[in-house]
Amino acid sequence: MASNQTSLQNSTSTPTPIPDIEQQTTLESEKKDFDYSTRAQWLRAAVLGANDGLVSISALMMGVGAVKQDVKAMILIGFAGVVAGACSMAIGEYVSVYSQLEIELAQERRDKKTVGDGDSGGSTGGNGGENKEEEKDEGRPSPGKAAAASAIAFTTGGIVPLLGASFIRNYKVRVGVVVGVVSVALVVFAWLGAALGKAPLARSIMRVLIGGWLAMAITFGLIKLVGSGGL
Repeated sequence: MASNQTSLQNSTSTPTPIPDIEQQTTLESEKKDFDYSTRAQWLRAAVLGANDGLVSISALMMGVGAVKQDVKAMILIGFAGVVAGACSMAIGEYVSVYSQLEIELAQERRDKKTVGDGDSGGSTGGNGGENKEEEKDEGRPSPGKAAAASAIAFTTGGIVPLLGASFIRNYKVRVGVVVGVVSVALVVFAWLGAALGKAPLARSIMRVLIGGWLAMAITFGLIKLVGSGGL
């Protein structure tokens, strides 16, 4: 009888690790249920800005290089393109996201008015209503953040071909280095965007890489054609 009581006490005194298992299960479920679309706002602005800067500036430099082999001309047009493109991207993104924000706010006001007309004067739930409003504010697009992300990303992408061509005097080697450096950067940016957004990796890289090659080839070919016509 005493041994049975002792074993019963030992069995009841030993804690079961249920809370740890429950906590681990909760964390795993939160990771699985993470909504990657919440990253879409700044991810879209950053990735598109970087790719745009990379492709635009490299295409400009390749176009100038098709008719003018001077390294100073390529660097000058590249630098001007970086400044103009960063300003254009920032302003365009700010206007676009601000318009989106105004539309969302207007829709929320219409929804509140509809709910208010249909409700006979009930309370909003105190702290629950405030928490919901805070969550809405956090989920709203930020024009300033989107504009800054676009400008910084465009500048980052545009600097890559500039650095690749700055220290090379030989024309053919310079063009080859620009194409090579831009190709590597396109792969890196595409991989980064796909990894952060949990998108298909190989498909994203090939799409961005082929698009960049086409932009450089078309610009180089058209400018070469126009330049050969004596214009």
